Amino acid sequence: MSGCCHDTSCAPGDAPDPRFRRALWIALAINAAMFIVEMISGLFAHSVSLQADALDFLGDSANYVLTLMVLSMSMRWRSGAALVKGATMGLFGFWVIGQTFWNLYYGTLPGAFVMGSIGFLALIANVTSAGLLYAFRSGNANMRSVWLCSRNDAIGNVAVMLAAGGVFSLGTAWPDLMVAMVMAGLALSSSTLIMRQAIAELRSAAMAAE
Repeated sequence: MSGCCHDTSCAPGDAPDPRFRRALWIALAINAAMFIVEMISGLFAHSVSLQADALDFLGDSANYVLTLMVLSMSMRWRSGAALVKGATMGLFGFWVIGQTFWNLYYGTLPGAFVMGSIGFLALIANVTSAGLLYAFRSGNANMRSVWLCSRNDAIGNVAVMLAAGGVFSLGTAWPDLMVAMVMAGLALSSSTLIMRQAIAELRSAAMAAE
């Protein structure tokens, strides 16, 4: 799970060409769909690491939306959207932590098969997104960042698959809980960074308007 995807610096400031816009729309659809799939699967399998990985797809989806919207939006609107995005990520991060302690208290054993299969599906989704954006890896820094984000997100998917293997072989929920806590921590850290930068940008925009 890469913090890059949850940093406002990932949002491009230069107008992308039509091919880049088309690739972003497809990547957005993939990530939004995987957020829903992983969140539902995580709840069904009692896997908080799947739920935490779903946060990453949510963050990526929000990043792609902001990337597409910035072409016609002012800095104030973009920063406002980033603030909402950061707050939402923070709430989901706390929710995953709450789910972790809930499962720990009740001793719930997550479904290793669902974890592994959905984790593998998520890995395919991120590799596909990275492939779509591969052609733009040498563009400006912002265009390159969205490709790097998709590429690096595969790490989170591999972590979920490793956690699934740990749950299956050890018969304990600890691998799932440990991965979930790490990912939730990253989400909260990224949420804080995003909100701080968004607030600073909103203040700057307000001062410039005076």
